This record gives sequence, C-alpha cells and structure tokens, in this order.
Amino acid sequence: MWGNCMRLYGASLAIVAMMTGLLTGGVSMADENAYGLVIHGGAGTLTRENLPPETEAAIRKALGDALYAGHRMLAGGGDSMDAAIAAVVILEDSPLFNAGRGSVYTWEETHELDASLMDGRDLSAGAVAAVRNVRNPILLARKVMEDSPHVMLAGEGAELFAREAGVELVDNSWFDTDFRLEQLHKAKKESDPSAMLNPLALDNKFGTVGAVALDRHGNLAAATSTGGTTGKRWGRVGDSPIIGAGTYADNASCAVSATGHGEYFIRHTVAHDVCARMAYREEPLSVAADYVVMDKLDRAGGDGGVIAIDARGNIAMPFNTEGMYRGYRVGSDDPVVLIFRDQ
Repeated sequence: MWGNCMRLYGASLAIVAMMTGLLTGGVSMADENAYGLVIHGGAGTLTRENLPPETEAAIRKALGDALYAGHRMLAGGGDSMDAAIAAVVILEDSPLFNAGRGSVYTWEETHELDASLMDGRDLSAGAVAAVRNVRNPILLARKVMEDSPHVMLAGEGAELFAREAGVELVDNSWFDTDFRLEQLHKAKKESDPSAMLNPLALDNKFGTVGAVALDRHGNLAAATSTGGTTGKRWGRVGDSPIIGAGTYADNASCAVSATGHGEYFIRHTVAHDVCARMAYREEPLSVAADYVVMDKLDRAGGDGGVIAIDARGNIAMPFNTEGMYRGYRVGSDDPVVLIFRDQ
C-alpha cells in the first residue's frame, strides 16, 4: 500500500510540475543529454509604464549577449562553470544592471560589490563581499574557490588576495553611473535618516545578476553578482555572496541563483531550500522553486525570484514581483529573453 501511495504522490507532483511550469515560466526538457543556460538581471517593479522602449531594447540586447557568451561554450562541450561565469561577466560589465559597472551607491557615495559561485560536481564554492576595486567580482570569487583554502573573503582582505591572484583592479569610480547617483540622491531626499535602518525601502528593483548552467557532461554551476542596495550602510552584505542563500549548485539536484530582498533570502536559505526540496521530498524543480518563492518567501514578506536548472535540463524562473529580467537557452533551441510576466 505504501508503494502505491508513493507512486500516486509522485504522479501528482508531476501534474503539479507541469501546471506550475505554465504559470511561472518553468520549462521541462526531461532530456538526460540536455545542456543549457539560464540568466537573470534582477527582479522588482518592472512594468512597461516605467521602462522606456529604448532602455528595454538595450536590456534585452545585454541579456541576449550574456546568453550567447555562455551558451556557445556549452554547445561546444564546454564546462558549466565557465559558461555561468562568462554570462555574468557580460552583465557585470554592462551599466544597465546592479552589478559591476552599474552598481548602486552606498550612503557614502561609494560602491561595495559582492559575488559568489558554486560547482555542483563537488560542492566547491567561492565568494567575495564588500570589495571596492575589483572590476569583475565573479572572477575573484572563482580565484577564492580554486586558489585559496577558503570559501569567502571580504573587504580589504579580499582586495589583497585579488592583487596577489592577478585579478583586474580598477578605481572605485569605474563603477560610477549618473543614473545610480541620481537614484541615491533621490532616496536621500525622500527618506528621513531613520529610513536608512531599512535600506531595502529605497529600491523598487533588485538588479542582482546571475547565471545557472548545465553542461553536456551533466555538471551544474551557479554564479551570482551584485552591487547590493541603494544607500546601504555599515558594510551591509546581502544574500548574493552567501552560499545557500543567493547561490547553490549540486549535481544531485539543481543549480540556483537568486535576486531580491537579501535579508529574507538569507533567513530562509532560499537557494539551498530549492535544491533540498528536490533531494529530500523528490519534488520536480518547478514545484520546489515555485513553493519557495511564491509561497514560503512571499508569506514571509520577501520580494524577488530565482532562476534554476536541474541535471536533466528542466528550468524554473519563478518571481513574486511584477517582473524579472531573465533569459534561457536549452540545447539547440532558440534563446528566450523575458522581462515582464507575459514576455
């Protein structure tokens, strides 16, 4: 009887997974030889009314460029980690996203950047937090993973390691953009000093970038990078550099990169929770990701979303905000870039 119950439960989950995919953007490939890449550029109040057509076109192009950079590696038999990093570097170098070149300003009008990555083969990981002079934090995170005995480095220590590792350094002004500075000035003007205790109230979009990849060898990888939140103070660090919160990858389940209210993603270990539900509850990816973002996180008051891919090429992209910059390309299918709920 127990076996029959479990089979019925599994069948029910499969039906739910199919329906969930239709509603949240999950794509089911069910191909053991699949390979693919999923990316995001942040979630939040993204509507056609507040996104000028020329800006939308530029963002779609940047997302498309990131997809191309990573997917071409996978198509040629390349490694999932290389593909995920290649995609994130493109987004870090674009001023359109809150990562690398386009990072938001701290309260003191500087920039502090975070990034992390994880390899699903052996759970190796690397992360950096509050770096100020590293052009591409995701490249430094890889150095931490591969060339140090540690998982996370922060602040001045991370900068010193970057110099020793030969990672490109730039002046903090490299990350300056007029749009982000205006955003900070507006936030300071409209908010009283006590509001700075909750810097999340200053943003209506979370521009973290990320990528998850599956290569032809069945290996998963996840990478995430961010400039944090506008007006952040006291060395605030969100979920992006924290393994299990903003980034997680395990070949036995899936790879996840998150974007949103970092404090909530940390408290609820969002990225790991998606993978854990697959491992322990045997839930399909779309069911696991949808529950964590649309139910658990939403009930807690946390806004944002995740992108995820499993070892069979199934993907999920749930978000509980009005929109999320996202895109994917699986196998030889055409690339897909989306911003709003309907496209």
